[in-house]
Amino acid sequence: MKEYYLGKRCLLKVIEVDAPPKIVLKRRTIVMQIRPGTSKEKRRKIMDEWYRNQLKEIVTPLIAMWEKRMKVRVAGFGIRRMKTKWGSCNTESEQILFNLELAKKPVDCIEYIVVHEMLHLLVRRHNDQFITCMHKLLPGWVNSRIKLNRSVLAGNSA
Repeated sequence: MKEYYLGKRCLLKVIEVDAPPKIVLKRRTIVMQIRPGTSKEKRRKIMDEWYRNQLKEIVTPLIAMWEKRMKVRVAGFGIRRMKTKWGSCNTESEQILFNLELAKKPVDCIEYIVVHEMLHLLVRRHNDQFITCMHKLLPGWVNSRIKLNRSVLAGNSA
C-alpha cells in the first residue's frame, strides 16, 4: 500500500504482532505494527493519530517562529479532518485549526497554511492588504497554494 508523508510517496508496511500498535518511519517506508485482526477502521485511527502527532511536531515550531516575525499570538491550535479547508482561524479565540491531511503535504505547503491562518489574526478578509502581507511574509506562497489546490483533501489510509 502507498501513503504520503510530507509530500513524499511512502510504502506502507503493515506488520501484525501481539503488541501495542505503533508506527515508525524508516526512510520512505511507514511501518505500522498492529495486533492481528485489527479492523480497517482501527488501522485508520492509528494512522490518523500518527499523522496528527507528526503534524503537531511540524506546526508547533512554525507557529512559534511566525509569532515572533508577525508579532501575533496564537492561543492554541487543533488538528482535525476537514472536508473543504486546509485550515481555519477563529480570530476571537485566536485559535487555529489545521486539516489532518496537511501531514501528507510538503513542508512549504504546511508553512503556507500556518502563515495564512496566522495572518487572519491581523487581517480578517482575503483582501488586497492580506495578499500584500502574504507576499511580504512568504514570497513563495503562491506556488504552495497551487500545489495544495492541485491535490485532493481526502487521502487513503491503512
